[in-house]
Formats: sequence, C-alpha cells, structure tokens
Amino acid sequence: MPEAAEATSKRIITWSILWSILLMVIGCAAMASPIVSSIGAAFMIGWLVFIGGLVQFIHAIQSKGIGHTAWKSLVAAFYVVAGVYMVAHPLLELAGLTLVLAIIFCATGVADIIAWFSNRTTGGSFWMLVNGIVALLLGLTIWNRWPASSLWFLGTLLGISLFMAGMARLMMALAVRRLLHDPGTSPIHERRAA
Repeated sequence: MPEAAEATSKRIITWSILWSILLMVIGCAAMASPIVSSIGAAFMIGWLVFIGGLVQFIHAIQSKGIGHTAWKSLVAAFYVVAGVYMVAHPLLELAGLTLVLAIIFCATGVADIIAWFSNRTTGGSFWMLVNGIVALLLGLTIWNRWPASSLWFLGTLLGISLFMAGMARLMMALAVRRLLHDPGTSPIHERRAA
C-alpha cells in the first residue's frame, strides 16, 4: 500500500475510533441522567417535526395545481403546529411516545411468543421465545409505571442505543486497523491462499 494511502487510512481509523469512544461516552451520560436525555430527545424530535413542516411548506409552494398545493400546505401546517406543540410541551410528548413504545413492545412480545409455538421444533427458536418474553415484560413494566416511566425510558433507550452504536463502530474500526497491520489475517486472503 502506498505511504499516502496508508497514512490516510490510519487517520480515518483513528478518527473512527475517537468517534466511537465519544458515542459510548455520550451513551453512558444519557443512561446516567435519563431524565435530561429524555427531555433533550423530546425537544430534538419536536424541532425535527417543525423543520419537516417547513420543508413540506416549501415543497407545497413548488407543487403544480391548486389541489396539490392546498393539500400539501395543510400537511405542512399540521407538521409546523405539531412541532411547536411538541417543543412547548416535551413532557406530554414523552408520555405519548412512551405509551406508544410500551404498546409496541407488548405487541411484539405477544407476536414472538405466538410465533414460537408454531416454530418451537426449529433450531434456535428458544431465542424467539426469550425475546418475546423480554419484550412483553419490558412493555408491561413500562405500561405499569406509565406516565412516570416517560421520564426515564426514552433517555435510557437512547443511551443504550448510542453506547451500542459506539461499541459496534469501535469493534469494526479495530478490525480494520488489525487488517492494515497484518493483511495475512484477512478472511479474503485466507480463502485465496486455500
């Protein structure tokens, strides 16, 4: 590998490792203070809905035909009003999102448990049952503690997601770095040698 390409690859991998560590640290911070991260996520979602409404409005202006323009403007207005309401009332938004997620977890859990009964002789189906039970228990726990669970659930989920994304990215970056240092360990290289 030419020296310039190798230096560029090392720099990219170093930045990828640093970004991974930053994601993991932010994930841990979100899990450590789930109320703050939940409210922050609610504000972010509200602003994204508001900005989506503005984009819809621009798209409506560019539409041809009075019917298309009127309908798209109505949709844009709904997005803008919903975004403003969500930013102004983040706790209500959190309560609604948490309730929807609790319902989704319960439905997913029940569906996985039912699917396990028809697939229980298939290898690995035990994990479908485990996933169904865990999802159902998580959904019922959130539902049972709702609306108080709204304050911590979304932030905790966000923190876990950021931490796992950082961990996955870190493992990939370290694997690529290992390949650059020792190309003979590549699975592609081993297949070609065979």
